[in-house]
Amino acid sequence: MPAIQNIALWRAGRSLLAFGIAISLGACAVGPDFHRPAAPVSQDYAPAGTPKATTSTPGADGGAQQFVRDMNIPGQWWTLFHSQPLNALVDDSIKHNPDVAAAQEALRAAMENVRAQQGQFFPQVSASVDPTRQKTGSVIASGVVSNATLYNLTTAQLSISYMPDLWGANRRSVESLTAQADAQRFQLEATYLTLTSNVVNAAVGEASLRAQIAATQDVIDSQQKILDTNQKQLALGDVGEADIAAQQATLEQARASLPPLQKQLAQQRDLLAVLSGRPPDQDIPARFELDQLQLPQDLPMSLPARLVEQRPDVRMAEANLHAACAQVGVAFAARLPNINITANGGSAADQMHDLFGHGTSFWNLGAAITAPIFDGGSLKHKQRAAEATYREAAEQYRSTVMSALQNVADSLHAAQSDADALVASSRAERAAARSLAIAQRQYAVGDISMVALLNAQVTYRQAELTLIQARAARYSDSVALFQAVGGGWWNRQDVAASSH
Repeated sequence: MPAIQNIALWRAGRSLLAFGIAISLGACAVGPDFHRPAAPVSQDYAPAGTPKATTSTPGADGGAQQFVRDMNIPGQWWTLFHSQPLNALVDDSIKHNPDVAAAQEALRAAMENVRAQQGQFFPQVSASVDPTRQKTGSVIASGVVSNATLYNLTTAQLSISYMPDLWGANRRSVESLTAQADAQRFQLEATYLTLTSNVVNAAVGEASLRAQIAATQDVIDSQQKILDTNQKQLALGDVGEADIAAQQATLEQARASLPPLQKQLAQQRDLLAVLSGRPPDQDIPARFELDQLQLPQDLPMSLPARLVEQRPDVRMAEANLHAACAQVGVAFAARLPNINITANGGSAADQMHDLFGHGTSFWNLGAAITAPIFDGGSLKHKQRAAEATYREAAEQYRSTVMSALQNVADSLHAAQSDADALVASSRAERAAARSLAIAQRQYAVGDISMVALLNAQVTYRQAELTLIQARAARYSDSVALFQAVGGGWWNRQDVAASSH
């Protein structure tokens, strides 16, 4: 008899659950369906149009850079600087940087949350065994056939519950969590891009500072030689105390400019160590010089419509907008009636060995329909809050797109302007070099004094210092533009790239 009852329970429960699942599959999902925002209609980044190339000048890093529309950026874009030490340091940083590791774990957590919510599509089944020893008063009828006041009772039970997704609340919840996982995926891509850009910029900064320190030291040496010469002339009566004081002040000013550069270099080394996952007391083997880097000749210039596909921050804002859209459906569904189907079956006996024996089985099937009637307006205002959050996300997406367009435009303007600055600095350096060469010939035949020659040397070193800064600016501009257009994460091979 118990077996027949259990079979009946199973068949009835299966029919009821199948009915509930059929309802879920045929039900609609309330709330707005998400549609991707329209791409920007802009075709350029400047009213007069972006030039096709920067200016050029002879010499190191003076070549023109071409702005290539819709350039297919390599996933490892930093390799375009053709520096093996830089490539090795970036790869090492990707493997050991804690921010990247944290972003990876955040993505795993987001994906697990999606899978957890998907479990709500299926019936929830639980089992329990509840052995108890009980005593009842003699004036109260006992719960067992023996009418004993002290007895054992063991209950084994299987419980099944299922809530059909009538209005798509769970589908919208899964949709929202999936969008949040997409946002986290693009957050990971943004972390990669920020890290690699910071490493390359720090390497360029170190190379620039090393060259500036060397040039500044040469300026100090030249100023010291001028002071020594003036002091000798003072002894001969050829110059006055005022000339000595003026030169001393010039020398000290040159010396004062050296410690800030040395401080910046030490800080750049600290930054590179931390970016690669090392504490500052662990030195990194790589040393960077400007002459070890090669300026990329082709720079990417993605059209605005394509830029929104490439920028991780824009894709993340879009995913957040999608998640907010789905939450409107969740809030709407919470205001509608729902069905909860339950089934319980098991056995209860006063002796363990009689469990599942004749007459011990029990079961029940049920379905409850619940609908909110009065909640003080809580559900209505929650839906309105979800709708406001959706509109907020839409405005945040629009703001992110505008910032992305500005970022690319600024990077293009900087690349052009700093190329022009390099041309001017290169001309000034060549003019100073010619002046120094003439001064050296004049000094050789006795036409000018040692002080005049040393002054020409100082002028040349200062022009050289300006040229170093202009060269470094072009490298930094190239890094900024690669970062501004997304850094080619969709072509990266070192890790699985995100879906487009």
